[in-house]
Amino acid sequence: MSPALLLLAFAAVALLYASVGHGGASGYLVLGALMGLGQTEMRLPALLMNLVVSGIAFAQFHRSGHFRWTVFWPFALTSIPMAWLGSTMVLDPYVFECLLAVALLLAAARLLGVLGPGAVDARPVVLPIALLLGAIVGLVSGLIGIGGGIFLSPLLILLRWSSAHTAAAVSALFILVNSAAGAVGAGMRGETVPHEAWYWMAAAAVGALAGAWTGAQRLGPVWLQRVLGGVLMLACLKLIMP
Repeated sequence: MSPALLLLAFAAVALLYASVGHGGASGYLVLGALMGLGQTEMRLPALLMNLVVSGIAFAQFHRSGHFRWTVFWPFALTSIPMAWLGSTMVLDPYVFECLLAVALLLAAARLLGVLGPGAVDARPVVLPIALLLGAIVGLVSGLIGIGGGIFLSPLLILLRWSSAHTAAAVSALFILVNSAAGAVGAGMRGETVPHEAWYWMAAAAVGALAGAWTGAQRLGPVWLQRVLGGVLMLACLKLIMP
């Protein structure tokens, strides 16, 4: 893949993920795999791009009034330390690919609309369950090298704890704090960022600005989300097939 095409790919992934409040790390990891980069080579760059994209997405969704602190904090409380813990570990390559495939599958389901629009009259968050789920999502996210929004967003919708827009806003900040914790852990392990990754981040920021605005203002390009969902499904199949 040429450098110019790669930058376009990072921008496109960021645009489409940001439109639903996600950071795009699972997509960046797939692009890294296509470049021949392994888990420890791509985890820190993916987390840093997540910081950029999720920060932009959160700012836009928060500005549009979709964020709910009462939904966010129970998950974040336990996920942040567990994301740090997970990022200090290295998985067996096969286990890593399986977990990434699950993450891609959930992201695809979210983009394809399989999970529905979310609750109109959301139920209150059940604190003990939220704390437990936050810890699990944080640990798995840190292990893979993602922010965890693709796990949290479906959970919020399936448990009817938020609308789709609130799930996007909450997931964006959740991704931001977990990515920061994961990046610290990965850095402590000695993982580094290649020079070209700074260009990837710039491309992702451009894509995120467009995607977050369209998603928060309900002008999201639904057909593009469906295309990305299909691509993620194919990427998932590629990971799980021998």
